[in-house]
Amino acid sequence: MKTWRVDDFARRAGATCAGVPGDATFTGFSLDSRSVAPGSLFLCIRGERVDGHDFGPQAIASGATALLTERELPGLPCIVAPSLVEALANFAKSVRAEFGGPVIGITGSNGKTSSKEFVAAALSPLGPVLKNEGNRNTEYTAPLIWAELENHQAVVSEMAMRGFGQIDHLASIAKPTISIITMIGTAHAEMVGSRAGIARAKGEILPHTSDLAIFWREDDFYGDLVAMAKTPVRTFGFSAEADCQILGYQALDWQTSRILVQLGTDRFEFEIPTVGRHQALNAAAALLAAQACGVDPLTACAAMRHVRLPEMRMEPKQIDGVMFLMDNYNASPDSTVAAIRTMNELPAQGRHVAVLGEMRELGNFAESGHRLVGKALVGSRFDQVILFGDSANWIEDEAVNLGFPAELITRAVDLNEIRERLLLLSEGDVVLIKGSRALGLEEALPGASTK
Repeated sequence: MKTWRVDDFARRAGATCAGVPGDATFTGFSLDSRSVAPGSLFLCIRGERVDGHDFGPQAIASGATALLTERELPGLPCIVAPSLVEALANFAKSVRAEFGGPVIGITGSNGKTSSKEFVAAALSPLGPVLKNEGNRNTEYTAPLIWAELENHQAVVSEMAMRGFGQIDHLASIAKPTISIITMIGTAHAEMVGSRAGIARAKGEILPHTSDLAIFWREDDFYGDLVAMAKTPVRTFGFSAEADCQILGYQALDWQTSRILVQLGTDRFEFEIPTVGRHQALNAAAALLAAQACGVDPLTACAAMRHVRLPEMRMEPKQIDGVMFLMDNYNASPDSTVAAIRTMNELPAQGRHVAVLGEMRELGNFAESGHRLVGKALVGSRFDQVILFGDSANWIEDEAVNLGFPAELITRAVDLNEIRERLLLLSEGDVVLIKGSRALGLEEALPGASTK
C-alpha cells in the first residue's frame, strides 16, 4: 500500500488541514471505527443512521493518522472538505490524470465483480493490474483504488449503481478507455423505476469512455446501449452476431468449465476455475478487453485459467459429503435463473436441492421477477426446493401453476429451519444456495451459527 503525505492528499482533494503535523503521512483508508488500521486516514461518512464524525475520537485513539471530515473537529487532526464525496473524487481525478495506461470501467446489473476479476486476470500479462478490492464500487470506496496506484500497467474499476447520476460520477473519475456493460437486468430497479431506467443509468459510463465500449450482444437493451455509445462497440455472447462468440460451454466438474470461443477467424478453447454459462460470458467480455489492450488472445485465455473469484459467487463448498454451491453474495431474477440453469448442468450422484431466498430492491419488478424464477424451476432437476422470505411465495405460485410438483416445495420460517432440513441430506446430494445478501443464507449451512 502506498504511503501519502496528508498535505499532498489535502491539496489534491481541494481540502484544508486542521491540527495535522506538516509531515504527517497515512497508508490506506478506514471506513469503520471498529477496525481502524494504524496509520490510516479515517473517513467520517455521514450516513442515514450514523454520523462518522461522532467516531472521530475513537478512530484517532485506535491509531488513525487523521480524519477526513466535512467540519472541523477541535483537538483532532482533520482534513476538512465541504463534501467527502467531492474530496475523494478530486483526489482520485488528480491521480487518474497522471496515469497513461488502459483503464477498464465495468458496470451492469449482474456480473460486475466476476467480470472485474476476469478482466484483471486477462490483462495480467501486461504487468501489475490495479483493481477494486472486494465490492468497493461506490462513490466513497471506488475512488480509493487510485491511492494505491504505483507501477501498475492497467486499472480495472468496478462501478455500482443505486440511482441516476452515480455511474456518471464514478465514470467522470475513472475516465475509462474501455467500458464494459455486462447486462441490463432488474437489480436495483426500484431506484430508477424500470429496466429502461437501468439502461440509462448504466449507460452513463459511455460519455466518459474514450476508446471502446463492450456489450452483451443478446441484451434486450443492446440497441439502446449502442445508440448511447460515443466510441466503437464490440460484443460478446452466444449468438453469431457477437464479435467474441461462445461456441461451446461445458462444466467439467463443480469448479471448472471449458469454453470454446471464436474471435475473428480464430478459435480459442480454454478453462476457467468456475461454472456457469454466465461466467463464460464474463470471460468472453474480458477477452475482448484484453485484446483491445494489446494482450495476445491465447495468452489472455491462459491467464484467465488462474482467475480467483470472491467468496459466495458460484463457490463450491463440501460439508459431510454434501456439495453446496454458494451463490448468495446477492440475487436478482437474472442471476438466480442463471444459477438454476448451472445446477441443471452439474454432475451429482444424489438429489438436487435448492435453497432460494427472496430477492430485494426490485421495486415494481418484485412479483414478475420472482415469477421468472418459479418458471425456471419447471423442468429443472431439483428434487427439493426450500423457499425463504415473504416474496418467495410468487416463486412457488408460478412454479406450481406451470407444473412443478407442489410436494417438492417447502417454506422455511427462519434460518434454523433451513439448516435442520439441510442436516437431513445424504452424501452425494448437491445444494444451490441463492438469495439476497441481507438474508445471510450462509448462516444456515450445517456447522454455521444462526442469528
